[in-house]
Amino acid sequence: MITAVHHPLRRRIHDYLLLYGVSQVTTLARSLDSQVGSISHHLRMLERAGVVERAEDPHGDRRTSWWRLARRGMTWSVEDYAGSPADALLAREAQRQGIRMQIERLQRWHRRHDDAVTAAYDASNTETTAWASPDELRDLSARVLATLRDWQSSIDLDDGQERTPVFFFAHAFPTEP
Repeated sequence: MITAVHHPLRRRIHDYLLLYGVSQVTTLARSLDSQVGSISHHLRMLERAGVVERAEDPHGDRRTSWWRLARRGMTWSVEDYAGSPADALLAREAQRQGIRMQIERLQRWHRRHDDAVTAAYDASNTETTAWASPDELRDLSARVLATLRDWQSSIDLDDGQERTPVFFFAHAFPTEP
């Protein structure tokens, strides 16, 4: 599953469906500046991994292909794949790709910080250093995820406020001062 999502175009498809919900293949292709055939191929790969699923056409026209996410979030660890050296290698590469994507998004935001759309958003920098056991770190991750899901469900998207997609990411790991 994780290696399927961390392909750059598949990750963009995942994020688009996360933000905009059920979408038609041609809409995805146009929005992601990609070919319909390429989008269809990557959707099938994501479907095999259980990340997306086919959706009913809201207009009842069965000639078009509609898709939605099968799950809203992802939490995983390279250790989840430790049973197989090949899977562990793929998971480490997916992790590296994911971190690169996260940093690239942050860098793009910093480059655009002066444009009118992003000027109103002040990306807060939250960081701390503390002591934790492996179990305590897993607990922290679960609590952060629960807080994010609670926050997401508290937002009324129909309240008339203008919103733009935002990306949140966090990493906690052993470190040295």
